[in-house]
Amino acid sequence: MEIVRLAGYKEKKLMSDFERKYSKYAIPNLSLYLIIAYVVGYVIELVSPEMYSFLEFNPYWVFHGQIWRIVTWILVPPEELGIFTIIMLLLYYQLGRGLEHAWGTYRFNVYIFSGFIFTVAGSLILYAVLLVLHHFNVLPTDMYSQMLAYGMTGVGEFFGTYIGMCVSTYYINMSIFLAYAATYPEEQLLLYFIIPIKIKWFGYIYGAYLIFDIIQAFKTGSLIAGIIITVLIFVSLLNFFIYLIFSKHRGKYNPKQVKRRHEYKKNIRQARPNTYENGARHKCVVCGRTELTNPELTFRYCSKCSGNKEYCQDHLFTHEHY
Repeated sequence: MEIVRLAGYKEKKLMSDFERKYSKYAIPNLSLYLIIAYVVGYVIELVSPEMYSFLEFNPYWVFHGQIWRIVTWILVPPEELGIFTIIMLLLYYQLGRGLEHAWGTYRFNVYIFSGFIFTVAGSLILYAVLLVLHHFNVLPTDMYSQMLAYGMTGVGEFFGTYIGMCVSTYYINMSIFLAYAATYPEEQLLLYFIIPIKIKWFGYIYGAYLIFDIIQAFKTGSLIAGIIITVLIFVSLLNFFIYLIFSKHRGKYNPKQVKRRHEYKKNIRQARPNTYENGARHKCVVCGRTELTNPELTFRYCSKCSGNKEYCQDHLFTHEHY
């Protein structure tokens, strides 16, 4: 337990240091830009399918000079366009906004971009490891029949294409959903827009679905297919696993508490200290006396008046509220 607390403290301090330095570069409302990226991807798919194929992630072509695929795969939508997809994207947008509101813009940016980085880095490393294993004849031979079935003669192209087929923004969206379920476990979603169910149960269902995907990959595909899918699911959701580990020592968020916290911070930022004549910091709105002219007076803000109106002790309870 002490190790977890110590790790959590170090992680929090490190994050705070980075946040102070780089928070100005954080992108507000990042969830909206993700949705816009998917819309651009849908448009490209409809207008130019050939160009769309050059957006998809493929380690084989990345190592053959098509470096842009490291970034452009983000434009590839997670699902085929349809009513259900539109509803789910709107849901992910709302969940993303909720996380950004709870964590702050900088931390939400770190979470999303780390998901992209882990996915790309993990895919490229997996591709290189598979090539090395193939070179030493460690891999099972059943993959070669699959390779010929896809019409490929090169092992590198086969591995790259198969990995590319499994890399998807679907898992980025899933990481948003799982993080929201872990942050607001008691929040409710309406199943079929009617049945209220706590979001943590949807999170468990998502987790079970991932396990089912992995089992099916090993059961219906080859050993290589199972390994590729398992590794890619893990690296694509690694940002969520890291968040889950370091958030265990923190309390769960309550939406009302988050709202009050943000309103408080907003009021603190807006409540800039006033400076009056001769450098006085406090001045009664009614009589105009300050702590410099009358050091014996005590000054307080009135919670019933609009704005930051300050009164001396003689007028704090006798003034007219406005």
